[in-house]
Amino acid sequence: MTMRTLFLQPPTFDGFDGGAGSRYQARREIKSFWYPTWLAQPAALVPGSRLIDAPPANMGMEPILEDVKNRDLVILHTSTPSFAKDVQVAQMLKDVNPNLKIGMVGAKVAVQPEESLLKGAPIDFVARNEFDYTIKDIADGMDFKDVDGITWRNADGEIITNRDRAMIEDMDALPFVTEVYKRDLKIEDYFIGYLMHPYLSIYTGRGCKSRCTFCLWPQTVGGHRYRTRSPQHVAAEIRLAMQYFPQVKEFFFDDDTFTDDLPRAEAIARELGKLGVTWSCNAKANVPYDTLKVLRDNGLRLLLVGYESGNQQILHNIKKGMRVEVAREFTKNCHELGIKIHGTFILGLPGETKETIQETIRFAKEINPHTLQVSLAAPYPGTALYKEATENGWLDESNAELLDDNGVQIAPLHYPHLSHTEIFNGVEEFYKKFYFRAPKIASILGEMVRSPQMMKRRLREGVEFFQFLKGRKAA
Repeated sequence: MTMRTLFLQPPTFDGFDGGAGSRYQARREIKSFWYPTWLAQPAALVPGSRLIDAPPANMGMEPILEDVKNRDLVILHTSTPSFAKDVQVAQMLKDVNPNLKIGMVGAKVAVQPEESLLKGAPIDFVARNEFDYTIKDIADGMDFKDVDGITWRNADGEIITNRDRAMIEDMDALPFVTEVYKRDLKIEDYFIGYLMHPYLSIYTGRGCKSRCTFCLWPQTVGGHRYRTRSPQHVAAEIRLAMQYFPQVKEFFFDDDTFTDDLPRAEAIARELGKLGVTWSCNAKANVPYDTLKVLRDNGLRLLLVGYESGNQQILHNIKKGMRVEVAREFTKNCHELGIKIHGTFILGLPGETKETIQETIRFAKEINPHTLQVSLAAPYPGTALYKEATENGWLDESNAELLDDNGVQIAPLHYPHLSHTEIFNGVEEFYKKFYFRAPKIASILGEMVRSPQMMKRRLREGVEFFQFLKGRKAA
């Protein structure tokens, strides 16, 4: 008999978001909510389950505590920044239902399973790496000792590590997450500043062949092989989503790098072109012009591109596998084709100096993505960057939590020639120099004049952005 299972993204602080489906849990420049796809996928495998994504639904603990009185199993998605709070939630669940089994999933527990159990008394098990079928086995009533891919606590309190679970090869065998979205979520609750609202996000594959030292998912859960769904399988889910959610204005493919397999990206685009949908995806800044044109001609509106830095040596240091001149040419091609870009940059990576920060700001202004996001280098446990930072003394133990008590991302790394404060202050300088210049202001104003809906949205985002800057100064 299947266990009565709840998949839970716990409530969090005001102003936090769900961050790329990964429970990033930090205050952001502009408030946004990503779909809980990593929880929705195993939820689709467990009959009679329920998914509660509390932050976007603005849900407190009361209805959740009422729900778990009639549950056998709860799966919580956690992360390094949110772990301590998530353990508190787990204890609250156990207090109202002592017979409840509680498991945690996510990159944090995948790379620190024993430590997580030692610091999380109410947790019965954690799932390592890819966890979809792991959770299905447990929900189906399999004894913990027989479940591949978990670390668990036995009746005597001993921590047991089972053998690893094999990675999923047949991605088409996974059921559509859209079914869970329809059953349990209100899609209007999910919004991202650079995507049209309402949007809907799914994965068409897992893993990324790039070796970026800072990137969390390929090094902890997804792996470095891009395991993909067939173009026909992806198109079938989009057709279903169009039926379920006719109000959706844009589909987003959240694969780490959707453009890792160019022939497949083009094949999916042609399927989407037949459906007449608007879509966006993550891309590396090396997609050739001919492919970009195929994608654009079949509904592509925007690419989310990780530039990280405008300094070539820093890109080498983080194993980005990217040349600045290639990224420059790629961006020029996107502008010519009318493809919008949301560019992401990171300050504080190995090799960063006062001069390279200015070099990256100049590079961003030169290539001029439609919008951008500036983050602080975050050495998550399990990544090569974390190992490098601890070995070289760049990471202080006092800064290892990545956030302050107010949920503002701190600058955890520092170097002999560059302090925490200088890196932290670089973010605000970057935003101001990029957005507060005449061409960019004129572009934003023109966009607002053409669309009353866009005007309302940009004004709201402007207020949130200034509140974000104010919060960083207060911190």
